[in-house]
Amino acid sequence: MVNALICKSKFFIFHFSFFSCFMPLVYQQNINAITKLGVWHIAEAEDFFVQIPLQKEITHLHRRLQHLAGRYLLQDLYPKFPLELIKIADTRKPFLANEKYHFSISHCGNYAAAIISEENRVGVDVEIVSAKAFLVKDKFLSAQEQLLITTTEANKACTLFWSVKESIYKWYGQGGLDFKKDIPIQFFTGKLDQGVVHCSFKNTLKLQVHYLFFNGNFLTWVLSDG
Repeated sequence: MVNALICKSKFFIFHFSFFSCFMPLVYQQNINAITKLGVWHIAEAEDFFVQIPLQKEITHLHRRLQHLAGRYLLQDLYPKFPLELIKIADTRKPFLANEKYHFSISHCGNYAAAIISEENRVGVDVEIVSAKAFLVKDKFLSAQEQLLITTTEANKACTLFWSVKESIYKWYGQGGLDFKKDIPIQFFTGKLDQGVVHCSFKNTLKLQVHYLFFNGNFLTWVLSDG
């Protein structure tokens, strides 16, 4: 079963769909005419991804499946995506040398997420909600940011804010960021299950990070012009 919605955003009108939990592609959103986002549920055996180049040795089976699923998703979203041309920067960010596509990949547990754009710089992250982010919140959230956290859903809010900053980190792609100093969260609109987090980046740029809570995970993504 597929549930579809049409919404408006800064980057044109976008379409997104929730698929049945029995389908590997559990979420897809056409953010604009040149940008697509998707989430893949990893439930396949490794031989399902036989056509996907591994590019590096990964001994742990589930991490290898995560790696393969993320790249499979890139071609599922954009069938002509040149997987064999992916390079890895010193910051561990995957990229294409000719920047024909801007893209970002994330994986956590049994999910892989990817976002691809022909023009917009992008970043994506998927995180399972747990107490981990709450326990280290002082390392990435200022006292002012922590006022946004409700005591009843502190683990959920902290996981969201960590994921938001991870998406911006991947969007930036050059490493060397101080999550507390360089990516302050100003406020968020919407409810804790879906909305937009408004951030400042190095005091020079305003970024809007969209988020969606699904199956105990947060999906966050960001894009900007150029």
